[in-house]
Amino acid sequence: MARNPVVGLRALPQPETSFAQCSTGRHTLSVMTVETIDQRPALAAVAEPANAPARPLRVVIADDHARMRRGMRQLLEAEGEIAVAAETSDLQSTAGVVAEHRPDVLVLDMCMPDGSTLKHIGELRKRSPGTQIVIASMEDAPGFAQRALTAGALGYVLKEFADADLPSAVRAAARGDEYLSPQIAGRISVVRQALTEGRLTARETEVLRLIALGHTNVEIARSLEVSARTIETHRANIHEKLGLRTRAELVRYALRCGLLET
Repeated sequence: MARNPVVGLRALPQPETSFAQCSTGRHTLSVMTVETIDQRPALAAVAEPANAPARPLRVVIADDHARMRRGMRQLLEAEGEIAVAAETSDLQSTAGVVAEHRPDVLVLDMCMPDGSTLKHIGELRKRSPGTQIVIASMEDAPGFAQRALTAGALGYVLKEFADADLPSAVRAAARGDEYLSPQIAGRISVVRQALTEGRLTARETEVLRLIALGHTNVEIARSLEVSARTIETHRANIHEKLGLRTRAELVRYALRCGLLET
């Protein structure tokens, strides 16, 4: 008599089976193989910690005074998230170090011993486009600061107030933001307004400053490494844009803009 199936019991999952032929010489046997299906959940991939520390900002310090470099290094590295990659003492070595390390920020002394810092800012930016420049200076004249920013710097810090300003300037520059020491930030707006009213380009502004200082076209051309004819063109544009005819009028305008405060 056939048995009745047991009611109320859940059937267990059955293993998958397959058959393979196995020869023993005289007879060929069908051998059953059993494949067990692993129903355990797969292990999840290990995720990176959400709060992994960010890469520190990498900085190069360029100043011809060893004590100043040491002080700025200690100040910046005390912040924790800033690392000083290298130090240099002149413009020539600074160019090579910046090209090698490609720091986030270059802290650059305004008065280096082997050339014009302002003239080298553009070249330094070309060597490492991702490096922002913060100028450290003793000069608190707003016209001087504006010239540095026009040349391509993103920050201008007075050394006298470096303890309070330099770390903030480095972080701001790394974000692509401009930073000025508060002692000149307000005064520089007057310079910018005057230059905006005159609609002068950065090169015309520099030519205006040199004219007001009493330099001839030939001297200006030699200083800016262009031809005297180019300076004549700039000079004509300056007179036309400002509506000024004499050198005395240019001097008064340059004084109002703070361009002669060097």
